[in-house]
Amino acid sequence: MLAQELKELVFTVQQNKCESQTIEVKKAAGGTPERLYDTLSSFSNQDDGGIILFGLSEDENFAVTGVYDAQDLQKRVTEQCEQMEPKVRPLFTVCVIDNKTVVSAEIAECDMFERPCFYAGKGRVKGSFVRVGEADKPMTEYEVYSYEVFKRKIQDELRIDPRAEMDQLNQNILALYFARLRESKPNLAAVPEAQLLSLQGIVADGKPTVAGELLFGVYPQGLFPQYSIIASVVPGIEIGEMGDMGERFLDDKRIDGTVSQMLEDAVSFVNRNMKRRLIVDERGKRADKAEYPVKAVREAILNAIIHRDYSIHTENTPIRLLMFEDRLEIENPGGLYGRGTLEQLGEVAMDVRNPYIAGALEVFIQSENRYSGIPTMRREMREHGLRPPVFQDRRGIFRVIFYNHPSAENEETNLTDRLIAFCAEPKSREELAKEFGFSAPTYFINTYVKPLIAEGRIAMTLPETPKSKKQKYHTIR
Repeated sequence: MLAQELKELVFTVQQNKCESQTIEVKKAAGGTPERLYDTLSSFSNQDDGGIILFGLSEDENFAVTGVYDAQDLQKRVTEQCEQMEPKVRPLFTVCVIDNKTVVSAEIAECDMFERPCFYAGKGRVKGSFVRVGEADKPMTEYEVYSYEVFKRKIQDELRIDPRAEMDQLNQNILALYFARLRESKPNLAAVPEAQLLSLQGIVADGKPTVAGELLFGVYPQGLFPQYSIIASVVPGIEIGEMGDMGERFLDDKRIDGTVSQMLEDAVSFVNRNMKRRLIVDERGKRADKAEYPVKAVREAILNAIIHRDYSIHTENTPIRLLMFEDRLEIENPGGLYGRGTLEQLGEVAMDVRNPYIAGALEVFIQSENRYSGIPTMRREMREHGLRPPVFQDRRGIFRVIFYNHPSAENEETNLTDRLIAFCAEPKSREELAKEFGFSAPTYFINTYVKPLIAEGRIAMTLPETPKSKKQKYHTIR
């Protein structure tokens, strides 16, 4: 960045009086901080990278205290960067504020195939960090594994439990599947069933795979008790709230069976517990309107089943379906897989964690493995007069949230008006996300700000470099 941009960034941090997802402050008046590897790792492991500011004191209300020696600081920070795997290449900028020197180190994101970036002295598991708000948190063993599984193309759906046996597969369901498979794929018509079992990932080394058990098992939860769905209706808007009779849940059910059985039973659970309103149209025709569009709910549950993680790391973690007074949440273990980001959901072809399960369901229950689930959810919610679905990807958990606010159109209009008013003075991505209660700045920008840019109501301060970390957004007067 330019020296003037660094000064503006320092001013913004002082105004906000806090660090952020992409900004870390270090004092460095008495020397180079000795432990930077946690921040170097966490910034390298997130898509936006980050900036370390040296010469500000968080304990003194983010006052400029200056660095002891700008040249030596850069040398010693670079030495710490050399101890990372892969090595980090910081971009330094120096400026003077109130006769005191401030130094910034811009840390670029790692390529997905090189993550996690870790401190070599601690090793991959103990030396890998992730940014959570303004803090650097050690990655869990599972978070480290989630990168490895993509890089090494580990297919957990094809692993074999030593207790699995061929007689645990339902032969009637398998026969129906083979018939539909051969009908939809004529080139497989003459392939023997034993070979099909292997080609379709149902059997390996003479035993059913995880995919085979979940798709065609007599009772998959006999081997994998938590590969199920826990569905609950909460009497309030937060877990822990009590109903009138002191009940924690108005309805609570463990849903198990094959993946297709779990899908149908989970949709039935939501259908049974949804509120309904009587609607009378202009011709006097009466009809019930469900709280949520069933097709959107079905797509969200199906996505959770297909894209959840089926590794040994999540064997004890079921899918959760929670119905609150104001929303429906569906979450599955296993965050976004591979190179995909929240902003790309429904826009591009995403990497598929479980291609054999996805492919089988495409044949068996006519599900679409063509990335249409997210657009379907968005369309159904819009046509139902509700807010767009919210997608969250946080530390190994992917969550879909459907809000039931019937006045969604007015809420969106109010949010637009507030957004335009708030941007009367240029605002950063982080300032916008914080003001409107979103934890993911990029998601908020893409969902709410970019449409207003396209309409000519909001503009970027740096249109020639739209991805600049110094980018701000302002109302067009």
